Amino acid sequence: MTRTPLRPLARILRARERGEDPDEIEAENRRLRHERIQDRARRRAEGRLILMASCFILAFVTVGIRMGALASSEPSEPRAQVMSAQIMSQRADITDRRGRVLAMNLLTHSLYAHPHQMVDPVRAAQGLANIFPDLDAAELAEDFTSDRKFMWIKRKISPEQMQAVHDLGEPGLLFGPREMRVYPNGRIASHILGGSGFGNEGVSSAEVLGVAGVEKAFDGWLRDPANEGAPLALSIDLSAQSAMERVLASGMKLMSAKGAAGVLMEVETGEIVAMASLPDFDPNDRPRPLLKGDPSDSPLFNRAVQGQYELGSTFKIFPVAQALDLKLINPNSGINSQSPMKIGKYLIHDFHNYGPQLSATDVIVKSSNVGTVRIAQMIGAERQKEFLEDLGLFEPSPVEMVEAPTGQPLVPGRWPAITSATVSFGHGLAASPLHLATAYATVANGGRKVTPTLVHGRKRPEGEQVLSPRAAEMAVSMLRQVVTRGTARRAEVEGYEIAGKTGTADKPRPSGGYYENKVVATFASVFPASDPKYALVVSLDEPSVSTGGGESRTAGMTAVPVAAELVRRLAPLLGLKARTDVELPEISPRVVADVEPASTDAVKLVSNK
Repeated sequence: MTRTPLRPLARILRARERGEDPDEIEAENRRLRHERIQDRARRRAEGRLILMASCFILAFVTVGIRMGALASSEPSEPRAQVMSAQIMSQRADITDRRGRVLAMNLLTHSLYAHPHQMVDPVRAAQGLANIFPDLDAAELAEDFTSDRKFMWIKRKISPEQMQAVHDLGEPGLLFGPREMRVYPNGRIASHILGGSGFGNEGVSSAEVLGVAGVEKAFDGWLRDPANEGAPLALSIDLSAQSAMERVLASGMKLMSAKGAAGVLMEVETGEIVAMASLPDFDPNDRPRPLLKGDPSDSPLFNRAVQGQYELGSTFKIFPVAQALDLKLINPNSGINSQSPMKIGKYLIHDFHNYGPQLSATDVIVKSSNVGTVRIAQMIGAERQKEFLEDLGLFEPSPVEMVEAPTGQPLVPGRWPAITSATVSFGHGLAASPLHLATAYATVANGGRKVTPTLVHGRKRPEGEQVLSPRAAEMAVSMLRQVVTRGTARRAEVEGYEIAGKTGTADKPRPSGGYYENKVVATFASVFPASDPKYALVVSLDEPSVSTGGGESRTAGMTAVPVAAELVRRLAPLLGLKARTDVELPEISPRVVADVEPASTDAVKLVSNK
C-alpha cells in the first residue's frame, strides 16, 4: 500500500507562499489516514462476522437435515464394533427352506489348566477323571506335576460339567468362552450339513470351521461379517428330509440292504427338497474317516453324491427319448427285439423272448435290452455320447457340496459298438443317484436342462434345451406306462401318477467282472406324470427280499415299494393333492407276483468265441 506523506513538500511550500500554517496540512492528512485505517478494520470485521454466521447457518442446516432423516427412518438397535477375535468365532445359522434351524452356534466354555498354579494336582486329576470318564487320572496327574505351564483339558464342556469343575475349587483349572456348532436335529440331513470343527483357537475364543458338506462349501460365506449374521437358507425341507430318512431306513432294514440313497428334486428349479444316504451319522459327534477298506463302508460316505453305480435299466429312457427327439422313431414304431442280438463276439439277451418286434413304448415297458440297443444303433455312438454329456452324466455334479467333485462319473475312455450298446441299458457307465435324478428332472422339465442346487430361492440362468418338449412329453408318458403295466407296478400310488423306470445292475468286483448275487437296485421316477413337479430316485445297495418263489434282488421288488411309500409320505408334506380322477389299472395277484423278472435289467453278454 502506498502511504501518503503527512507533510508533502509541494503543499508546504505553497502554504508558506500564501501565509498559511503548514501544521494544519499535517493535521488534516493525519485525520484522513486514521479514517482510512478505521474503514479497513471495519470491513475486515464485517467479513469475519459474515463468515462465522455462514458457518453457523451451514452447521445448523446440516444438523437439521440429519435429525429429519433420523426422525423419518425406522428405529434400529445400535451395533457396536466387535473385536477381531469375536468376529473370527461367529458363524451364521443354516436353515431349511422354511426357516427352521439346521445348524446354529451355542455359547459354551472350554477347560484348560495352568499346572504351576495348582494347589493339589493329584486331587485335581482325580476330580477331573470323575467328571469326564474318558480322561485318565494317572495321565492327568503326570501332566499336572510336570514342567508344563499350559494344557487343554476339554475344548468344550456343558454348563453342568463346568459347575462340577468349579466345585473342585482348584485355582489352576480355568475356563474360556467358546462358541460350538450345534445340530439340533441330530442325524437328519447329516451328509448335507457335513459338520464342523475348531480352527485357530485361544483361551478366549475359537474359530469354527466347516469340515464337510455345505458347512465346508459355504465356510467363507458363513463366517463373513459382511452378511451381518444372515442365515444360509438351504433348499431342503426338514419335514420331507426326516420322512425320507425314516422310510429309507425302514426299507433298508426290510430289504436287508447294505446301504440306501434317495434324492427328491424340484423339476423346474433343480432345488433338492430332500437327499439322504444311509447309514448316516450325528454331525454333533462326527466319526473319524476310514483309512483303509471300501469307502462306502463308512457312514461318512455320501451314496447319493459320491456313489458311482451302474444304474441299469433306468438309463433306457435316454436313448429312446433322444430317438424321439431326432424323429427316428415314434412311440408306436416297431423295434426289432429278436433275442439274442450279436455285436462282435458278444451276444446280448433279454430275460424273456419278446418275439421279433416290440413297439418303442413296449421296449421301455418290458425293459428290453435288445430293443434299447437297436434304438441306440439308430442314433449312433457320437450323438449318443453328446446327449448323455448334455444331461450332465460325464461330469461331477455341480451341487454345492465339497464331496461333489469326488463323484466323477466313470465314463468309458473308448466308445466302440459294444460300449454304446451296454451304456444304452445302463452298464459300462457309472454315475451317482444325484446325476440320475438330475437327468430325469431334465426330461420331466420339458427337455430343458436342470442344474441341482442346495440353496433356496437363488436365481439361476435358464438351462439349455437338450430335448424337445414334445419328445420329453412322450418319454414321460412311456415311463408312466412302466408303472401302470410294466416292471414298476408296485410304484402305483393312488392319485399321484408316478412315472418311472426300474434298474437292477450287478455290482462290479474290484478285481474285475461282476458279483453273481450283489446288485444295486434303483427306481428313478417323476410325478405327477401329467404335470411333473418332482423327480425322485431311490437306490438300494445289495438288497435282498424273500418272496414266495425264493429270494429277489430286483428293483421292482425292492426299490420300487420303498419309492411308493416315500411318495405316500412326501406328497402331502409337499402340498400335492391326490387326484381322484386318475384311473388305476387292475393288477391281478398273479401279475404282481411277477412284477419284474430276476434278470430283466441284468447285462447278459456272452462271448461268441
